[in-house]
Parts: sequence; C-alpha cells; structure tokens
Amino acid sequence: MTDMVEATVPLTCWRGDRGTYHLVVITGETADAIAMHARLHRLEYGRQRGFGSVKVIARIGETQWKTSVFPQNKSAPSSSEAVGPQEREWVLLVSKKVMRAEDLAEGDEVRLELELI
Repeated sequence: MTDMVEATVPLTCWRGDRGTYHLVVITGETADAIAMHARLHRLEYGRQRGFGSVKVIARIGETQWKTSVFPQNKSAPSSSEAVGPQEREWVLLVSKKVMRAEDLAEGDEVRLELELI
C-alpha cells in the first residue's frame, strides 16, 4: 500500500527548550490523504504506528530521505460551533542536512513530495 501526495508549504521554525526545529505543516486535501492512509493501515494491520505516525519517503528538490509524518490535531471547536469532520494537520521535520542541501531558510515555500509507505 503506497500512495504519493504533494504539497507546497512554508518552512517554519519552532524553538523549544531543547533546540530549534525546522518543519512543515501539511493541511487540506494532502493531510486528508495521509489520514486516510493511516486509517487503512490500522484496518489492515490492526494497530497504528507510534504516536499515530505514518512512514514516508520525503523529497524536497533533489533530496530524498526516509522519515515519518506526525499527526497534530487542530484546536477543537467550541460546543457552540457546528461539529464537522475532525480536521488534522501533519508535521514533517526537516533536518539541517536537507536545509543545507536545498539552500532553504525559514519562510521559504517548499515543494514537498511524500510517498506514503
């Protein structure tokens, strides 16, 4: 079961107590496709991967690497709002090695290809 998804997303920076991380947040139809892949994997194998992650082969430009994307729920609607399908975002960390190889900086728009495995 492999699927390909693509997105163009901004590279963001998150600074925590243990360091600085660069990442992209995947939303919309691409996020929906990843979530569907995760559900199908869970149905096929009877379990989900650690933290609900999905293994991927990621590609930015000419750089390709094997990693995982991690789910991040958007803030829940208040009880007064209409409750629709749960919206989900997926986070992909981008290493310094990839950033150097592709000459990326915070705020750059990144064309991302993910092979869901």
